[in-house]
Amino acid sequence: MTKSRGSDFLALTKPRLNFLVLLTTAAAYRLGVQEGSLPITLVHTLMGTALVAGGASALNQVWERESDKLMRRTRLRPLPDERMTASHARIFGWVLSIAGLIQLAVFVNLLSAAMALLTLASYVWFYTPLKFRTSLSTIVGALPGALPAVIGWSAATNSLSLAGWVLFGIVFMWQMPHFLAIAWMYRDEYARAGIPLLPVIQPDGRSTGRQAVLYSAGLIPITLMPTLIGLSSPTYLAGAIVLDAILLVFSLEFAVTRTMDSARRLFLSSIIYLPLLWGLLVWDHVGR
Repeated sequence: MTKSRGSDFLALTKPRLNFLVLLTTAAAYRLGVQEGSLPITLVHTLMGTALVAGGASALNQVWERESDKLMRRTRLRPLPDERMTASHARIFGWVLSIAGLIQLAVFVNLLSAAMALLTLASYVWFYTPLKFRTSLSTIVGALPGALPAVIGWSAATNSLSLAGWVLFGIVFMWQMPHFLAIAWMYRDEYARAGIPLLPVIQPDGRSTGRQAVLYSAGLIPITLMPTLIGLSSPTYLAGAIVLDAILLVFSLEFAVTRTMDSARRLFLSSIIYLPLLWGLLVWDHVGR
């Protein structure tokens, strides 16, 4: 296999996008890990999750290969650029996905494998086809996007307790202003590809901005929950409030101005927000 061919297969896994998936999984695992757990279990959790996430991304690109041809930001992917056949990408996606599910089931636990399977199914068979039918697909897509938190928690605790769902809720709500900013920045390309995201069907951007603010505000009480349920201390609480306020300010700016620059600032602030929040929560939890 040439380097170029290998790079194409790697591109199918969307490594930059899935970095946040693994970060979320690792943070949730560390928050739930029990004393005496073996470090190798975290390795298997991350490897299995990475394989499933990469496989889901490949299968998603098989489904979207025609629309990807119509968008400048995606037209050079291996499938729309016809550097790879759909059958090869489909086989690659399924091999990765099945390998990841097996790794989680055998070396971690069945519950984490079941959550990974739910992530795969909801992403490939629900979110992906809905993207071409309704703007509500963004909400549906946030479900598999948030499930890695549950994968990490269930891998560490072999349970689906309240704390795991609180972590799920944080990622779910965070994704909305993040995705809405992306949708606004690339609204012309989405329109050309026939994907009816909110900025496409309501081009004045008022609804997009309003929803970005509502979800950013809704994120605040959920990020306070770790302290309320005993997962963190008031130190985390204070830091979370600061991060929440910053994200809300950028959301309000975008809602008022609806410019490319304000959307880009909201997008970048959301990218920075999640690693900082996870880092603060894990640091606080470990140091207690």
